Amino acid sequence: MIHRLLQGFISALALALLAACSSGRPPATATIQEQWPTAGNLPYYGSSGVFPRPPELESQVAFWRNVYGVWNLSQVALHDDRYMNIVYEVVDLPGGAYESYTPEQQELIRGRRDAWKYRLQMVQSKLATGLTLDDNDKALIAYIARSGGTNAVYGASERLRAQRGQRERFKRGLEISGRYDARFREIFRRAGLPEDLAYLPHVESSFRNQARSSAGAVGVWQFTRAAAQRFMTVNAAMDERLDPVASAQGAARYLRYAHGLLGSWPLTVTSYNHGIGGMQRAKDYHGADIVRIVNNYDSPQFGFASRNFYTEFLAARDIASQPQRFFPEGLHYEPPLSGERVVLQQTMPVSEIARYYGVDRSQLIALNNAWTDAADADRVPVPAGTEIWLPAGTPNRGVAQQ
Repeated sequence: MIHRLLQGFISALALALLAACSSGRPPATATIQEQWPTAGNLPYYGSSGVFPRPPELESQVAFWRNVYGVWNLSQVALHDDRYMNIVYEVVDLPGGAYESYTPEQQELIRGRRDAWKYRLQMVQSKLATGLTLDDNDKALIAYIARSGGTNAVYGASERLRAQRGQRERFKRGLEISGRYDARFREIFRRAGLPEDLAYLPHVESSFRNQARSSAGAVGVWQFTRAAAQRFMTVNAAMDERLDPVASAQGAARYLRYAHGLLGSWPLTVTSYNHGIGGMQRAKDYHGADIVRIVNNYDSPQFGFASRNFYTEFLAARDIASQPQRFFPEGLHYEPPLSGERVVLQQTMPVSEIARYYGVDRSQLIALNNAWTDAADADRVPVPAGTEIWLPAGTPNRGVAQQ
């Protein structure tokens, strides 16, 4: 009962504050911490084809567009992990931008996060105890309420999260994608799937073939070993997760299978992070409505990454489809792959494959990233039926070209 009464008090106060504030952002004050940035400073892109974008999720899409295309590695956004257009501060890091934070940068982020956590706790405490709110308190309450509703002040300190900008990584991923985009699109087109699924690696790996996740996912398409064994080849001689084209074929098999079960592209794309079984359970509870699932599905495994995966994909698609808008300084796309893929007609060790095609052995190994160290060293032969890479222009010696 006390909790409900307190919620009612907050709702009434927040509504009054909202009425007093005519702008979408809180009024400027003398303190830096009140100069809140906006996560929605790019226009709404509207619905587009097979990948619907409900307006209710647009604040999340806008947030991820900022992460990928606006905020750089030297910037960290302190934001609400549920109401993504609540961004309290974008911290500029001292020193250079490295893969990991320096101790000084870690200390700065920790200090700013602790300061905001304390501030949010104090505002909620003042509301709960009826203490006087100053102008900054009122502005903060109105800002949160406008974005997350009148009760969003509750738990705001627990929802505080830090997100580092990714602009440089995304830009480099766009440049690398020049190698693969045409082949990926052809793979999805042949599989009867939307070609824009070729943008998924921007979310998964930034097109880095050596990317590794804490869950054991590997390669441009970030397959775990268990999933890879179902949708591509992983054995003693090769791990196709490390061949971007072979793993794209595996991704096409997975996505076609998942869509056949889930019947919805938002759910299918989200399943790439959360799994088919997890999305089937979400669908059982909330139907195929991605908004209801994102906002209401309650599962320990359906955390921040899963809730945001589809909107990250939409943001990546926005940027990759019109890169000049986000990277006006220009991009240097890498040239498309020029090698040829052929099907090995009989089981052979690598050295014999090199002799058969008249190709330098080290060059052949460099082209075939999927081969294991054991295969490279001739301890394990490459099985018949395997697709292998050959240098462009290698004579066709009676094998099936792909």
